[in-house]
Amino acid sequence: MDGVVDRVSPGEFDASFTADMPRLRRRLLALTGNPHDADDLLQETYLRLSRRARARNLTPQQYPYAYACTVALNLLRDSWLHPSRRERTTDRLPEAGWDGGLGTYEASATALALLSTLSPKEAAAVILVDLEGLSHDTAGERLGTHRGTVQRNRMRALAKMRAALAG
Repeated sequence: MDGVVDRVSPGEFDASFTADMPRLRRRLLALTGNPHDADDLLQETYLRLSRRARARNLTPQQYPYAYACTVALNLLRDSWLHPSRRERTTDRLPEAGWDGGLGTYEASATALALLSTLSPKEAAAVILVDLEGLSHDTAGERLGTHRGTVQRNRMRALAKMRAALAG
């Protein structure tokens, strides 16, 4: 032999696996007792082996059914050893998905757009009282005005912002 190792082509693998698939599914159904689990395991076995065939790393097997069955049994054993990898059914709804920060960005952009429609005094009152959580007295001290002025500017600002959102 000249050192060249024979490899299974993706087409040859697909034909072989398709021929053995009904028999392999029956075996997996007998082992798992659940057609859904058997189908998932069959699919995972196909994906695992076809990845190797497409990478030209799969050598021809004398008994392809036995080889596929061994791979499937190893996958099944791994799912038993690592139960965290298995899906679990539950009656609870999933948590809301992460939107990549888009919601926070949109809220910030909307707030900045609304604040830009206000006078500097009105914007300062809203930022200090509503966003930073300061009292009217503390905001007045920071701005060098009376608490009543902060309240008035804030109330005008909130009315403008409501109108902008409504219109």
